[in-house]
This record gives sequence, structure tokens and C-alpha cells, in this order.
Amino acid sequence: MDTAYQSLLLAHGLCGLVALVTFWVAAFAKKGAPLHLRVGKTYMIAMLGIVVTAVPMAAIIAARGRPGNATFLAYLVVITLTAMWTGWRAVKRKRDQHAFRDNAYLAVALFNLVASAVVFAVGVHMSQALLMGFSAVGTLTGVQMLMRRARPMDTVRWWLKEHYSAMIGCGVATHIAFLAIGLDRLVRAVGIDPPGWYHLIAWFLPLSLSFVVVAWLNRKYMPKPSAGSGAAVASRA
Repeated sequence: MDTAYQSLLLAHGLCGLVALVTFWVAAFAKKGAPLHLRVGKTYMIAMLGIVVTAVPMAAIIAARGRPGNATFLAYLVVITLTAMWTGWRAVKRKRDQHAFRDNAYLAVALFNLVASAVVFAVGVHMSQALLMGFSAVGTLTGVQMLMRRARPMDTVRWWLKEHYSAMIGCGVATHIAFLAIGLDRLVRAVGIDPPGWYHLIAWFLPLSLSFVVVAWLNRKYMPKPSAGSGAAVASRA
């Protein structure tokens, strides 16, 4: 099992490195340009590799008697897959918002709520603040999805907002993995023991910054609400 786990860990790390690099290349590339599209596809493939290797890793960690770590890794798979799926699907169904928010969308929203409740319960049981705090991500994701399904976004650029919000969500997962796992191991390898608060920063700083970036992108790409905008969107539909 040790050999299998080490192989999975190596593949997981390599996929993470590719994802980290391609995330920033796609972020700075002109949106919609060939470079952005090609690098974006590479990023999604790398993220898929991260998820595929994380599932058996979580099972091995659980078998080793670390249910808290296994639960959290499995939870990260759920919220990361949700971001990947919505980001990809928004582009594929950008001409039909109602088709985007179909029953599959509803099922994913509900699954996020269930997953976050389980993680919160495990966190309470094990007295782990990280689990309890991070469970809010799945809750907010599920609630927002349900709200947008009940009341679709009133702009023709709804798909763009869904896409970049989801990709930033994937980026949060990428950077958390780098800071909390990759960088942590590199620092320890040179004989430095990170302080106890470092992991909370590693987990919550990327998440906090993501809200700032999404707000900036909303100001840049989303039209300002104005009188009659709803009627305009309705007429286009």
C-alpha cells in the first residue's frame, strides 16, 4: 500500500504543479484567445488528474486510521469537481441558462449541502476548526446554486460569470494544495518547522482573496444594473 500511495502522491503532485502553472498562464492570457483556450484545457486535464488521484488517496488515508484527513480530502474532491463541472458547463451551455440549471445542476447543489453538513459534523466530533470552518464553502456553493436556479441571472453574460467564478474556485483548491501540502513539505525538508497558524493561513488566505478577485471581475465584465435591463434580457430570450 505504501508503494501505491507514493505513486499516487507523485502523480497528484505533478498534476498539481501543471495546474498551478497553467492557471496563471490562462489567467493572464487574453480571454477567449487561442492561448487561453489551449492552456485552459490543459489546466482542466491537470485538475482532473488531481481529482482522480485524490479519491484513492482518501481511501488509503482512511484505512490508515485518519478519518478526519480522509473526510476533508474527499470533501475537497466534491467542491473541486463542482467548480470544474460548472465552469466547463457554463461555456458549453452559454446560450441556454435554463438548460444549464437543470436537474443535474440541482442534484449537484444538494450534494454540496449534504457534503458540507457531513464535514461540519465530523469537525465537531473531532474538534477540528479547519473542518468546521471550511464546511461553509460547500454550504455557500449549494445555497447559491439553488438561489440561481430559482432566480436565473438577469444578464446575457451569466455564463461568463459562472465560468470565471468556477475557475477561480478551482484556483483556490490549487493554491491551497500548494501552500498547505507542497510548500509545507519543501519547508520541512530544509529543516524548518512552520508555525501552528501557518496551515490556517494556507487554507483560508486563497479563499479570502478569491472573493476579492471575483468582485473585481464582476465590476470589469458584468454590466451595471439599470432600469429596463430585465426587459432587455427578456426580449433577447
